[in-house]
Amino acid sequence: MWTKITHHIEELIPSPSTPTKGEKIGEMSMFDLGLGGKRAVITGGSDGLCRATALRLATEGAEVVICGRRGDYLSEQAAKLSDEAGREVRAVQADVSIAADCDRLIAEATDRLGGLDILINNAGASAAASLMEVDDAAWQADFDLKVMAAVRLCRAAVPLMRAAGGGSIVNAAIAAGKTPGAKMLPTSLTRAAGLNLTKSLAQEFAADNIRVIAICIGLLKSAQWDRRAGNAPVDELYADMSQRVPLGRVGEAEDYGDLAAFLCSARATYITGTAINLDGGICAAL
Repeated sequence: MWTKITHHIEELIPSPSTPTKGEKIGEMSMFDLGLGGKRAVITGGSDGLCRATALRLATEGAEVVICGRRGDYLSEQAAKLSDEAGREVRAVQADVSIAADCDRLIAEATDRLGGLDILINNAGASAAASLMEVDDAAWQADFDLKVMAAVRLCRAAVPLMRAAGGGSIVNAAIAAGKTPGAKMLPTSLTRAAGLNLTKSLAQEFAADNIRVIAICIGLLKSAQWDRRAGNAPVDELYADMSQRVPLGRVGEAEDYGDLAAFLCSARATYITGTAINLDGGICAAL
């Protein structure tokens, strides 16, 4: 019996020396993700995690719209992404902390794409301070950017995904949303709300074949960290940060882009309602 099972497994696993459908020689793509023709909206600007995710999805054949607040810069980066991916990446200027912009973003994006299959909520800069340092205005701004933006975008996206027969929503979060430490407000609280939203929507819309997943990021290279380095060498900053990571390195934006693409793909259709740590082992919670 074991011989038959082993033979069956060998038939399912392609030989590593033979490129299979979807494999790009010289790249680490093992199989077709089934993203060709999928229509995606990615929030969070055109740098870092957003850029890496847009490039991965577009390279895999998806039709992609990115959004950000800086219109000219956004269009410039979308053009560069289009050149790299070999297919058009579109840009829609929007501030997702504003309710009207959320509705307009989804409307404009779907008008250009003809529908919507994927929504990736990446928007949100890290904000970490003590309770006494965060005033009401800062709380409200963080809540609008990280919680209400996701709520509004999901609310606009769900009917379109239903019409398409299903879809995938990925919400960016952080490990501190699971295990908050001292002086990590307001981000740890608003990201925890995002995890709650993820679970709730996954339960509500599973019957519509709409999957909702969160990615809890740890220390990943990003434009935010680059800016925080100021005049200091950014490599030194990342080297110092790496000492806190069990795997011994700071993650790349591409690590996030690859995971987000996989979670939206035909290879992840049994994954929903969970929060996956992408942190090199930092988070104490599963």
